[in-house]
Amino acid sequence: MMALTPQTIREYDRTAPAETETATATFGLGCFWGPEAAFAALSGVVRTAVGYAGGTTSDPTYHDLTDHTEVVRLAYNPATISYHDLLEHVFKTYSHRSQPAKRQYHRVVLAETDRQADAAETAVAEITAGHETVATRLERLETFYVGESYHQKHGLRGKRWVTEVFDEAGYDDDAFRRSPAAAKLHAHVTGHTVDVPFLNARSRDAA
Repeated sequence: MMALTPQTIREYDRTAPAETETATATFGLGCFWGPEAAFAALSGVVRTAVGYAGGTTSDPTYHDLTDHTEVVRLAYNPATISYHDLLEHVFKTYSHRSQPAKRQYHRVVLAETDRQADAAETAVAEITAGHETVATRLERLETFYVGESYHQKHGLRGKRWVTEVFDEAGYDDDAFRRSPAAAKLHAHVTGHTVDVPFLNARSRDAA
């Protein structure tokens, strides 16, 4: 078992697929805290971030969201998990039959390429062929606005035994948000099963 130390975090992140080796996908699935952790648990999802998209105004914030929706943006390794796999997770895990009253929490697939748009349309067609209603919006991603630091890896931020190690490793808020190790640890501490060597090791108290 590998201890959770600044060295193991840096090494895990160093050996993870680089951002140039990954593709991105963006989904709105209600409050973004839970979906960010759930996606991070999937094998092949390398990095996660939460933010805002789908609206018409510039630079939205949590307290001035206007017509934007809370979304999760993923960096994933196409050699391990496909966009089709991600869509399958979305439509099987989150209700597609109706929309929440508040646009902030709408379910939306924000395609970033023509191929993603085609895949999303095909997925919806397959569901509706079975006489199911799909209220999930299918749109093109115009701009992803990164959310505030306190929303990133929200379930992990209260775990001092983890955050202290990232502090010791010299990670600032931006590095923490981009960290593959932080993504997997976030999934782990929120109850998801993740196979990463250091996950069961605690080098700090579990406060």
